[in-house]
Amino acid sequence: MYEYLVGLVTYVSPFYIVLEVAGVGYKLQLANPFRLQVSPTEMQKVYVFQAIRDNDMTLFGFTSLAEKQLFEKLLKVSGIGPKSALAILANNDHAGLINAIQGDDIGYLTKFPGVGKKTAQQIALDLKGKLGDLATTDALVGQQQIELPADDGNDYLNESLAALQALGYKETEIKRIRPALKEFNADSTDAYLSEALRLLMKR
Repeated sequence: MYEYLVGLVTYVSPFYIVLEVAGVGYKLQLANPFRLQVSPTEMQKVYVFQAIRDNDMTLFGFTSLAEKQLFEKLLKVSGIGPKSALAILANNDHAGLINAIQGDDIGYLTKFPGVGKKTAQQIALDLKGKLGDLATTDALVGQQQIELPADDGNDYLNESLAALQALGYKETEIKRIRPALKEFNADSTDAYLSEALRLLMKR
């Protein structure tokens, strides 16, 4: 139904953003909401995928058409739902993801939350050789909360930890990389989250 929306980002959380379009606020779930920033003047284009299940309708947002197309392809894999697909796309290295699929790198694919060996094999089986038609290469680069101690004075770090929770990473995984993140010096939540995802993929 929707291809994209153009409007003002009025709210960003670890779970979703609100994009105001012609006076209507659309709640969009993104792989990494902190890629976008609240701005009272800057109009932003967000590609949209609408999912309808039973009585629930959810809008998923993407910063490029290629990212949206990759999300749609992941949804076609048995065992991959919207939440798992978002968690996979949260890592900025989409080219690495595609290379892993093309090369049957099951070890790489099982590093994502909710992706076991069987699901990773299914991803490779279903998508190998089927990712060459992405429109561009621009993008190819309500759950139980876990209790993690906050780092007073570092809102960026705290928001990035909350975003990892939203993506489905386990408490033990987040606590493992937290000391390294505390030593990481950045001036945005997006930077902290990108570093956290890089560290998680190194395990």
